[in-house]
Amino acid sequence: MNEILTQAQAWLDEDPDPQTRAELQGWLDADDRDRLSAAFAGPLTFGTAGLRGPLGPGPAAMNHIVVAKAAAGLCQYVKDTGGSKIVIGYDARRNSQAFAELTAAIAAAGGLTAEVLPRRLPTPVLAYAIKARGADAGVVVTASHNPPEDNGYKVYLGDGMQIVSPADAEISARIAAQPSYNQIPQSDNWVTLDESIVEQYLDRAVSLADPAKTGDARLTVVYSAMHGVGGGLFEDVSRRLGFIDLTPVAEQFEPDAAFPTVAFPNPEEPGAMDLALGAARDVGADLIIANDPDADRCAVGIPTADDFRMLRGDEVGVLLGWWTATRAPASGSLVTTIVSSSMLASVAHAAGLGFKQTLTGFKWITRPDDIIYGYEEALGYCVDPVAVRDKDGITASVRVLEMAAHLKTQGRTLADQLDDLAREHGVHLTDQISIRVSDLSDRDRALAALAADPHAAVADLDSVIDLMDSSVTGLPPTEGLRLTLRSGGRVVARPSGTEAKLKVYLEVVEQTGDLSADRSRADERMVALRAGLERFLATT
Repeated sequence: MNEILTQAQAWLDEDPDPQTRAELQGWLDADDRDRLSAAFAGPLTFGTAGLRGPLGPGPAAMNHIVVAKAAAGLCQYVKDTGGSKIVIGYDARRNSQAFAELTAAIAAAGGLTAEVLPRRLPTPVLAYAIKARGADAGVVVTASHNPPEDNGYKVYLGDGMQIVSPADAEISARIAAQPSYNQIPQSDNWVTLDESIVEQYLDRAVSLADPAKTGDARLTVVYSAMHGVGGGLFEDVSRRLGFIDLTPVAEQFEPDAAFPTVAFPNPEEPGAMDLALGAARDVGADLIIANDPDADRCAVGIPTADDFRMLRGDEVGVLLGWWTATRAPASGSLVTTIVSSSMLASVAHAAGLGFKQTLTGFKWITRPDDIIYGYEEALGYCVDPVAVRDKDGITASVRVLEMAAHLKTQGRTLADQLDDLAREHGVHLTDQISIRVSDLSDRDRALAALAADPHAAVADLDSVIDLMDSSVTGLPPTEGLRLTLRSGGRVVARPSGTEAKLKVYLEVVEQTGDLSADRSRADERMVALRAGLERFLATT
């Protein structure tokens, strides 16, 4: 503890932020050893596409000192690899703009051209700007759909893609070698880009919808920005498309770092879409669209016989895959991950297109050179990889709107198209078990127990693959297990790369040609599969 107290005092001496200084001083005055130990347990890991963690003092949190060292290490890497320019964006979370401008000041002092987006904007605008501005790297300060107390630092290189190995390790090594905050130079010789970069992005997004396909259809759309930065751009896109009658969820439209109407600002979380569903009932909407707070994800809701429901990410993913294939690219690959629905492979093969499967995360999904579309089940879709080599909730929304309008001209809906896909490719029912933990050892213990006795969790088990075994998977090694089901389908269990969770992804497949019977059987199998896994995980 004496060492921690010494580190805490040294931190106080160099911390430029009065808020985190006061917080740390309060812990010291109260002799709050638990908080002090957590804050100084070790550095925040530079992992999936950068940094993410709670705001606060100490090396284990997001703050000015941690961000300064990350920025200095990244800029050193850019220079060492022959680069000269970096573009920086930020969302509406606490300290996002401050961290972005700090990064720009450090980059400028290090001899790089540093350009900052004109205001708080969606992450995909930054991903677009990297290539549009000819930058060698990009940073966006965001924690996406994490809880309000978090922030993050997402890093891209000049190809517009999130970093992967070995770049992540090489940047991390340079971060670790940085001196104290006061010894990292800063300069005000950086620039703020004007609105033209946003206009370019919007023009590209709107161009993805073909008026010949939407005809004279009109869609009544309810939209939620989830208290994030997507609202203004989505509203502008809807106006430019011309066939949208938009009803925003007013309570969630303006950016608000406190996210007051939701427990977690993630459209997948229980209750997050309640306001949007209520608004859809009120106006009789054709469609619900929601973005997460940094608008790189897209959630879609549709009418049912007597209500509305939110589509699963796999349902939207396969619909967009079918729509991409229908829009007649002559070649290229549809891409998804090892935890997403296997139906995309069938859709790709039926269309004469390639199919590729990757590890989870868009840092892997966008790697194939011939990608024409990629998605992950967690509501992430890349529909325009030429311009934005990352998930993009705005352009994904444009393609969903185009598809829904086209179907409406034929007297059909997204639900009808899902039925057609199930008839052709089989019912692929997916679900997920997500276990949030406070101690990462609980997550690791549950995964180890499943590896030790998978038959106790899955009665229909056929085989087990350790995802660390690249010789079997053909992919980079990663923590997790893939359990294949005898009756068709699979289970994948893995630790989350961005949150303290164990995620278990379920899929059952039924294809007899009788859609009603296949759905009934798939539902029964999913209930049994989920129940068995939940019983097992509850006892580990």
